[in-house]
Amino acid sequence: MPKKIGIIFDMDGVIYRGSKPIEGAKELIKFLKERNIPFAFLTNNSTRDPAMYREKLLSMGIEVPEERIITSGLATRLYMARHFEPGKTFVIGGDGLHREMERLRWGVVGVDEARNGLWKEVKYVVVGLDPDLTYEKLKYATLAIRNGARFIGTNPDTTYPAEEGLYPGAGSIIAALKASTGVEPIIIGKPNEPAYEVAREKLDGVDEIWMVGDRLDTDIAFAKHFGMKAVMVLTGVSSLEDVEKSDVRPDLILPSVKELVEYVRVKLEEGS
Repeated sequence: MPKKIGIIFDMDGVIYRGSKPIEGAKELIKFLKERNIPFAFLTNNSTRDPAMYREKLLSMGIEVPEERIITSGLATRLYMARHFEPGKTFVIGGDGLHREMERLRWGVVGVDEARNGLWKEVKYVVVGLDPDLTYEKLKYATLAIRNGARFIGTNPDTTYPAEEGLYPGAGSIIAALKASTGVEPIIIGKPNEPAYEVAREKLDGVDEIWMVGDRLDTDIAFAKHFGMKAVMVLTGVSSLEDVEKSDVRPDLILPSVKELVEYVRVKLEEGS
């Protein structure tokens, strides 16, 4: 009997760059739907929640159910709910991460409250990509972590791909707080297990999972660590030169997701 495959897609640099879709992405998703091939999106970018990402994809003509979209912010919320006791949280991140933390109903401490000394009551400092990062946010996060708050990072990506090039990512902010506190955070997103647990649940019943991504240090390392087929596209962060220098090797390298349609079609015909 042929293997039933499921595919996990990274988003930034794979499906789109900034607000521009990658050529062929829309056609690929249509093809997978027509062939009933299970898929999910797994992004380390926590600035949006799944509902917000669904709207972004829809604006590009790509229609995907919200339940097929996983963010590092969602994975962080699920991890915290499963493993930690409730406690006040200080968030450095975008709207999506704030929404996820508010869904915990543990209490989110804002900068204004932190100014009034409430940072002393913070039990968790959760850090993701924050387009509106300020020194004051870093200050209160540092004070809370030094006061004993648990330090949690949504993802390790030091950069992310956008229209103009590579922008600073969540990992850059996390690095600043590691330097100011001397504390190593728990990291939830790819290439770590909490992200895999959530994605695996979405693809229950498949025999083989393919991970399609653009970063060696997150997507491809993630695939290799958890026994997935590692498919790298060249529309995002990592290049062929990076692959040559790395110990982390993809199983397949494609120019973009556009070429994935034909590859999947051939594999289905081969029955593997």
